Amino acid sequence: MKFGMSFANTGAAVAGPGAAELAVALESAGFDSVWTVEHVVVPAGYESAYPYSRSGKMAGGVEDFDLPDPLVWLAYVAAHTERLLLGTGIVVLPQRNPLILAKEAASLDVLSGGRVRLGIGAGWLAEEFAALGVPFEDRGARTDDYVRALRALWAEGPATYRGEFVSFERVHSLPRPVQRPIPIVVGGHSRRAARRAGELGDGFFPNHRDPEVVAGLVAHARESAERAGRDPAALEVTVGAAPDPARIEALAALGVDRVVVGNLGVDGVRIFGEQVIARFG
Repeated sequence: MKFGMSFANTGAAVAGPGAAELAVALESAGFDSVWTVEHVVVPAGYESAYPYSRSGKMAGGVEDFDLPDPLVWLAYVAAHTERLLLGTGIVVLPQRNPLILAKEAASLDVLSGGRVRLGIGAGWLAEEFAALGVPFEDRGARTDDYVRALRALWAEGPATYRGEFVSFERVHSLPRPVQRPIPIVVGGHSRRAARRAGELGDGFFPNHRDPEVVAGLVAHARESAERAGRDPAALEVTVGAAPDPARIEALAALGVDRVVVGNLGVDGVRIFGEQVIARFG
C-alpha cells in the first residue's frame, strides 16, 4: 500500500517555509506522494453544491482562503524533495488551455526528474466556469478532448491533433516530459468519471467515503478499460480516506493501490508515518 497526502497547498503550507517543511516531513515519513487542489477563483456566495461534504460548501463554508496554483506550488516542493511524487488532485482540466497545461506539466516533470502525476477532473463549481468564460455544460466532453490533446503534445513532435474543442497542426511543445506520457489520474465520484478513467486514464481517484461505492466505481473503471481494449489491471487506484488503520485495511482488501489522507500538518505526518505507514509497509 502506498500513501499520499491531499489538500497539501492549504493551511500552514501555503507559504514557502511551511510548504518545504511539510514536503520534507512527508518524504521522511514514507509517503510516496503529495496532492494539491485547485480553484482559480471562488465566486462569493456560490450556489453550486460541493459534492464532497454534507453541507455542500468547501472548507466549512469559508470562501476566502489562500490556495496557491497547484503546479507552481509543486514546483517549489520539487526543489526540496528527491522522491516524492507530485500530484494534482485535481486540476480542473476543462478550465485550462491544454497547450499551456501540457507545457507546464512537462516542464515540472523535467525539473523534478519525472515525478509528476497529473490528476484531472471535470469540475463542479459552475460560477467559477462562468467567471473564466468556459461553458459549464460541455465540461465532460471538453475534458476528454483535452486529455487526448495533452497526450499528443507529449509524444514525439511535431504534434497534430484535431478535436471538438482544440485543434493544432504540426506544433512543437518542448521540453518533452521525462515520462512518456505523464500519467493522468482521473478524479471524480461518478460513473462517468469512472468510465473516463478506464477509457483514457492511467489512474483513477474516486473520491467517495463509502467503500462499497468505491468498489463499484473501480469495477466500472476496469470494465470500461477492458471494453476500450486497454489493460484494466494497469489502472492505478488512489482513494481518499481518514487516517484510520481499519478503514485503510478495508480499502487494501478492495485492491486499492494508494490511500490519500487529508492535510495532517507536519506533526500529524510524522505520527502517521510511525503508526500507520510503518504498519502497512
